[in-house]
Formats: sequence, structure tokens, C-alpha cells
Amino acid sequence: MIQNKTRVETIENAVVDVLRAVGEDATREGLIGTPNRVARMYGELLSGYNVDPNELLNGALFDVEHEQMVIVTNIEFQSLCEHHMLPFTGTANVAYVPDKKVVGLSKIPRIVDMYARRLQIQERMTKQIAETVSTLVEPLGVGVTLTGSHMCSTIRGVRKQNSLMTTSCMTGSLKSDSLLRSEFLTQIQIDKQ
Repeated sequence: MIQNKTRVETIENAVVDVLRAVGEDATREGLIGTPNRVARMYGELLSGYNVDPNELLNGALFDVEHEQMVIVTNIEFQSLCEHHMLPFTGTANVAYVPDKKVVGLSKIPRIVDMYARRLQIQERMTKQIAETVSTLVEPLGVGVTLTGSHMCSTIRGVRKQNSLMTTSCMTGSLKSDSLLRSEFLTQIQIDKQ
């Protein structure tokens, strides 16, 4: 707890410095609690650094004879861009082809959240999700797509309100088998409708 208290105090002090640097009075009524609120917010938004993927799995790996693809679609995520620390939000779709084992349904969204709750770029996050599912579940193949809206390009910079970024990562059979990959990509399009 001391470490967390130290982190909170460090962030609070930094926020006070930022407020002063932009010309604000950090002691005025509307801002008095802001440094603490910001510190607690970062604790929540960046909680993924404190998650161990093996503990997250918590034994929810089951022996099942299922050879067809398992797909979890429309997993909402919120993250912070590592370049500007602005939010990006979107949806993830994760598929895997089991090899004697399936993972508990809630674990896939938890893996997405673990990586979303870190300073990120979408490309890396996509790959991290695929690699973690591959490592923990040991399937024949994994497919991951993420579609996100990035505030760093919607409220600043180019200011394109409707721009979306889509990234993908395929491993194993989903990378090598074009029919299987096509089935995954078709299914996630159907689920959007």
C-alpha cells in the first residue's frame, strides 16, 4: 500500500505542476481535488500493468473435443495512447482454433482489458492479445482484430472525427489457412450487423 500511496502522491504532484504550467491556480475551488482524482483515474486506466496473465487464467482451461473455431466478438476496450496519453476506444474480435483445450469465455475479454489498461499503441496491443491467447491456450491458431477511434487524431492533429484504425494479427492455422482466416473475417462482419 505504501508503494501505491507513493505513486498517488507522485502523480498528484505532477498534476499540480501541469496545472500551474498551463496558467491555472491549483488551489482554486474547482481544482482542489483534481490532482487526487487524476491520480486515481490513472490507477484505474493503467491497472493492466498489475495483472499476471497466468493468474488471470485462474485454471479456466478445459479439456474439450472441439475442433471448430471459437470467436468472441465486439469486446469493448478503452486504452490510452502512449504518444499523447489520450484515450482510444473500440472493439476487439478474438478467435482461436482449439487443440484439445478451450478457455473460459470471460478470459478472452479479460486478456483484452489487461493490455488495453496500459499505455499502448493499437498495433502492439493486437499482437500482445494474439500472443497471450496463443501461449496460454496453445490453440492451432489465433486471430485478433481491433478497430479503434483515437482521440489523438480526432480532437487534435488532423482532427478527423470519423476516422477508425483497424489492426489484425493472425497466428498458426489462421495465418496459414486462407479459408479459415476468411471464415473468421466474414463472421466478425456478420456479427457487426
